[in-house]
Amino acid sequence: MALPARHTAPVPAAQPDSPLAVIVRVTNEGREARHCALIVSDVAEVMRPLPIEGVAHMPAFVLGLSLIRGTPIPVVDAAALLAHGREHRPLGEEAVPALEKVVPTRFVVVRAGDRRVALAVQGVLGVRPLARETLRALPPLLANAGAHVVTALGTLDAQLLTVLSGGYLVPPALWEALATPQGVT
Repeated sequence: MALPARHTAPVPAAQPDSPLAVIVRVTNEGREARHCALIVSDVAEVMRPLPIEGVAHMPAFVLGLSLIRGTPIPVVDAAALLAHGREHRPLGEEAVPALEKVVPTRFVVVRAGDRRVALAVQGVLGVRPLARETLRALPPLLANAGAHVVTALGTLDAQLLTVLSGGYLVPPALWEALATPQGVT
């Protein structure tokens, strides 16, 4: 489905050696929907969400644990990571995930060193090659995350912080160009 065209700046065409990026819809709020790009080499798999078991004393962005391929894997709410510092709950405070607020349609399981972490997202929109100039021009995925989120993330899992630091926010204009058949390929 092509989105309505807007006046957008030209996007450089992907080169043969362009990195592949998994384009993910993080929030599903109509015109306020947020998208991000994760480098394919950081993604282990994409799957339908599995049951999540809440864990006490975790920050609000940690939904809990899910048993994925026989291993308990932490599940992180991608929307909460990008919440501009809203819903701050200090590390160590009792936290039972509010699953009624977040109903992910997919888990994007990313590699964090030799472990895995599942990002709960609203949808996976596809895999696209993105020119290196385009990637360099995109804002970092955690650019709008509150300082407390980045600090808590770094305290809990420095390797996941490194992976997420390699992700990018995808502005609406770029998403529209990527969504059209004649857009960036």
